[in-house]
Amino acid sequence: MSILDNFITIKNNVSFLSNNTKIIVVTKTFDINTITPIIACGHNDFGENKVQEAILKWQPIIANYPDLKLHLIGHLQSNKAKDAVKLFDYIHSLSSEKLANILMKEEQLIKKKLRYFIQVNFTNSKERSGIEVNEAASFIKYCINDLNLQIIGLMCIPPLNEQPDAYFLQLKKIAYKNNLNELSMGMSNDYHHAIKHGSTYVRIGSKIFGERKNQ
Repeated sequence: MSILDNFITIKNNVSFLSNNTKIIVVTKTFDINTITPIIACGHNDFGENKVQEAILKWQPIIANYPDLKLHLIGHLQSNKAKDAVKLFDYIHSLSSEKLANILMKEEQLIKKKLRYFIQVNFTNSKERSGIEVNEAASFIKYCINDLNLQIIGLMCIPPLNEQPDAYFLQLKKIAYKNNLNELSMGMSNDYHHAIKHGSTYVRIGSKIFGERKNQ
């Protein structure tokens, strides 16, 4: 099957499961010629993990596609925040007070408002990015009330080799308690589970493009 066939299959699967879930086509490591058939069929939401790769890939063509929306789904280093605000429409990995303050200042400088997901870390491991569960509510309030960031929802990446349902359910509960409507959860191997628990954005790459040779 072609990449376009794979995308259409995923699109049909997602539509069957939910009318409220958008697909973010994750294009990291793939060049723009590989992605073009999906753009040509009218899809607008694309995700990248690294700011620099996204700039090189999308900057030359983005003006040709005014409806296209770019999502940063990977970890964002504070020294890349300036470039990220310029290029992206959504950031799914807001993960610290320091980063939130920098993003607020960069938005003000160029008079642009992004949409943000706060990444929640369920493992409490310093090796993983994200806000710890017991700090999520206060961080959400800080970002919205003090920084005037447009926080639309929460994001998580469940621990590897564990059933994801409990984590998706917990993220949904945190979002509900904090009046957030959007959930960025679910990837190629677990998007069915995520949609069952109310995911509004699923991040799918390998089921469309195949396994990546370079991570």
